[in-house]
Amino acid sequence: MTSRSLPSAFLARATPVAAPGWYWVLPRVALVLFLAAIAALVWLLHSKDQEDQRAAMISDVLWMEQDLRFHLDRNVELIGQLGHEAAEKGFDAAALELRARSLVSNGQGLLSVERLLAVDAADGALAAPARLADRIGQAVYLPPRALQDGDVQFDVLVPLGAGRGWMLGRYSLAQMLVRSVPWWFAERYAVEVIDNTEHVLASKSKVSSGNSDLGYSLAFDPPGHGLRLRVAAYRSETRLLPALLVVTLVGLALTMLWSLWALRRHLNRRLAAEHALREEHAFRTAMENSLIIGLRARDLEGRITHVNPAFCRMVGWSAEELMAMRPPMPYWAPEHAEHIRALHDGILAGDAEKRDAIELTFMRRDGERFDVLISEAPLVDAEGRHVGWMSSLLDVTESKRAEALYRQQQEQLQFTGRLITMGEMASTLAHELNQPLSAIASYSTACLNMIETGKGQLSDFTEPLSKMNTQAQRAGTIIRRVHQFVRRSEPQRVRCALNDIVDDAVALIEADARKRNIHITTALARDLAEVQADRVMIEQVLLNLIRNGMDAMAGSSAERRRLQIDTRADGEDVQVAVRDSGAGIPPDIAEKLFAPFFTTKPDGMGMGLNICRSIVELHHGRLWFEAAEGGGTVFILKLPAGDAQALPA
Repeated sequence: MTSRSLPSAFLARATPVAAPGWYWVLPRVALVLFLAAIAALVWLLHSKDQEDQRAAMISDVLWMEQDLRFHLDRNVELIGQLGHEAAEKGFDAAALELRARSLVSNGQGLLSVERLLAVDAADGALAAPARLADRIGQAVYLPPRALQDGDVQFDVLVPLGAGRGWMLGRYSLAQMLVRSVPWWFAERYAVEVIDNTEHVLASKSKVSSGNSDLGYSLAFDPPGHGLRLRVAAYRSETRLLPALLVVTLVGLALTMLWSLWALRRHLNRRLAAEHALREEHAFRTAMENSLIIGLRARDLEGRITHVNPAFCRMVGWSAEELMAMRPPMPYWAPEHAEHIRALHDGILAGDAEKRDAIELTFMRRDGERFDVLISEAPLVDAEGRHVGWMSSLLDVTESKRAEALYRQQQEQLQFTGRLITMGEMASTLAHELNQPLSAIASYSTACLNMIETGKGQLSDFTEPLSKMNTQAQRAGTIIRRVHQFVRRSEPQRVRCALNDIVDDAVALIEADARKRNIHITTALARDLAEVQADRVMIEQVLLNLIRNGMDAMAGSSAERRRLQIDTRADGEDVQVAVRDSGAGIPPDIAEKLFAPFFTTKPDGMGMGLNICRSIVELHHGRLWFEAAEGGGTVFILKLPAGDAQALPA
């Protein structure tokens, strides 16, 4: 619209137009509707009042019926107790009469109580009820009967069992209503007891209710036999306020004003909510842009619907380029594309909720590969519908490199620790190895002498050659153990027996123990479950613990230099305990014993126990120490039995 045409448009809009006929009909229709609304309101209020009165009456009637039922059941229980006491204690007629009179005085319509020792089979009124009461073991109410004075009575027969007879209680319907119906109930309602023919047997009312519309009846059971309680409310004066129309008009006017005010408040709240929503959106956008974790949203067909800047920086494509892409994605590494596509299809099929975070290899735009850790979650809209999947991607390339470097350093440190241990034991091992070599030399010299002199027979060479073979095997065993312990190899977890590892460690250090005058004893449990472990690593831990125990007993007397090694099963785990008889570990040292570079030895590096704990934790085990009874310290190594998780590569 040009500036020249704008005034003419406003002028045309302001021109008065003849009002159509329905403009005048509308107020009349509104007035009729208003009057109809008032009439409907009055009728609804009257109906509501009737319904409230009926609901209150039904509630009161049910309460009264429950109260009558309670008194009847209580009287049956008291009558039965009286009968049992009379049968057990042998009450005479006077005592029974006295107790019965006390029961009648509080019996809520109960007229008399008597004991029946026997019932005549020919008595048609009592014989059948008595048999029924004995069979079911409960009280039986007899049909009501009308007397000449107009009163209606009914009896209840309570069995005593074991041939003791029955107790017979007699009620008066009129007395029951007089004594059981409270005064406030009689002020509001007319109460009647009727039979199946609607004949009134007893009533409690001041005047006729005169309100047949507001009544309620229900079965009076017990005593039953077709008796019903009929309750009718007394007619109340109709209360219509003269100012009902005025109050209604004022109320409607106030309602209109309140509606306008509420509408204005709603609009203000909506504007405030929209402003808060914009601020929240801006805040979340800034927070999303600051993340180093990539975010990616996909619909149910796998199309990308949203990415954050971190994701774009990871893969090297812009958000606009990624929005137009469909699987297979260009950032999928070609060598892993088939595997990634299978995972992608599984996630779209709903398997993401069953998976943990998965690690994949992606490719940047320049071809560089990088590792990502992906977590998937269902994307749900405001109506609770599943509309796609939200992914968070964390670049773990550098962390994996750091972990690999750390593992290499740990392996190098462990290898260095084994070399240090073997270096400390070198002189002892050399002495241990010199013994079989010296023996071999002696036996070979003896054989040569016999050959040179020609005095020896062929049978004379058997014993020295056998001894030479034994000593050669002993020397080979020592060299093999040293070689296995110090050789550098990748960690390999295999099923192995913990007892065998203990035997090898003891055999390797036994010479050093003899040199120090230390006696090593073992108590190995039989049928111990195997462990999934790197044998050399666990042997390194045991050697370190045994050498520490031997060092701890350096200042002990000769008779106390004993090192005990035990193995046993502990639930689903197996453990080995190395106990020395040294001076123990002071509390101030115990707190930092496993800390790196902490040592109590003058020439120690402080890495032995730290390396041991790292090896044990790598095997998902636990290493700790306790004070031993009688002095000394016990180090406990616990490993999971059976198949365990593989060592990380």
